[in-house]
Amino acid sequence: MPDDQPESREDERAVPHRTVTGYGIVSAVLVVVAVAAVVLAAMIWAGHHGETDERAYRTRVLQAAADWTGVLINMTADTVDTDLATLHDGTVGQLNADFEQTVEPYRKLVRTLKARTTGQINAVALESVYHAQPGAPAAPPPAELAAFASRTDTVLVVATSLSENAGTDKPQTVRWTLRLDVSDVDGNLLISRLVPIR
Repeated sequence: MPDDQPESREDERAVPHRTVTGYGIVSAVLVVVAVAAVVLAAMIWAGHHGETDERAYRTRVLQAAADWTGVLINMTADTVDTDLATLHDGTVGQLNADFEQTVEPYRKLVRTLKARTTGQINAVALESVYHAQPGAPAAPPPAELAAFASRTDTVLVVATSLSENAGTDKPQTVRWTLRLDVSDVDGNLLISRLVPIR
């Protein structure tokens, strides 16, 4: 009998027992938590980076609209042709095609009145955004822009200008409220629509 006991102990040593210790469970949980934390951190970083890029882009859109409007509201009889050429260079799509017709009233008014105008932008704000990428808002871009504009943002611009006309003593205040579409064409921000709001 005493000889049988050592043999059974040797058999027990030969077959390893698999047991999960408390350290093993804690280690597994920590690995899962660490992986989840890394994934969450990556998602937060990507979201923050995307939001930062979007804010910077929207700032550029607002600046493009303000710059273009600034040229429009500061035209004088001496600079009208140069200013209109600058404005035309900053357009795309149907506005570019119909530019002469669209701005003819402004050209005629400035030349007739021989006005000296000083204008300032009071406010610019994004009204709507269109992305050509999947998951974008449903509002489609103008048909003529869909093929080459990756994005179109609609901007409202409020401005004021003082026009001093030849032959009058009192400057006239002109208030401008414009809706502009700003389209991204190969990284260039161009005005694709101009709508005066009364």
